[in-house]
Amino acid sequence: MERRHALVMAIAFGLVAALLPAIPAHAAYSNSRCGNSSGRALLTFDDWAYGDPYRTTRVGAYLKSRKVRAVFFVLNNEARKYPGIITELRRQGHWVANHTWSHPNLTTLPDVNVRWQIQYGVKSNVLRPPYGAYNTRVQNIATSMGYRICTWTVDTRDWEKFGGRYRSVTSIRSRVAAAPASSLRSGVILGHLHTNYPDAVGAVLDDLIRRGIYPCLNRGPVAVNVPNPLTCT
Repeated sequence: MERRHALVMAIAFGLVAALLPAIPAHAAYSNSRCGNSSGRALLTFDDWAYGDPYRTTRVGAYLKSRKVRAVFFVLNNEARKYPGIITELRRQGHWVANHTWSHPNLTTLPDVNVRWQIQYGVKSNVLRPPYGAYNTRVQNIATSMGYRICTWTVDTRDWEKFGGRYRSVTSIRSRVAAAPASSLRSGVILGHLHTNYPDAVGAVLDDLIRRGIYPCLNRGPVAVNVPNPLTCT
């Protein structure tokens, strides 16, 4: 009798459990997606706006006006000269993360120099290694210092020059438009502050939205650390 009762209870519990909504599990952290599992596209901006530092906050203000949140990976040897820029970007609702002190290829440096470059980069908990170059050694050092690696799924190659000029706005726009949806949804788009990428962003956003791919949503000021998973919705 007890065995029959236990069997009935087990069957009943199984039926109830089957009717309950599944509890979603967070996707494992992916370096190329930077913790983005939102289904939205994350825009990122690297390096520095040489010759026009406040281009950075103008881009940030434009994105804010469109309710878009981005990540700015700025070089601290430049950003330290204009401390208000990082503060303003975070006030605008954008994350600002570590791109090292001076943009070396970390894989070519001894451990002590890798640590120095990260330590004196912008304080955060996310690191974009220059050139996207990292190996197990660099990742282990970054992890030991409290950083997650963040690269990208779509490279605009905006840094390439043709006839001495950076890739055009039209070409940057075309490269993003040609990217598969699987690289854009929950993906990360790479561009730089000193190229034509900031001028292409408006058209890039329009193209994404026409495809039904929405950018990371800006919900106001952010803190120093970048959450995992990203708060994009």
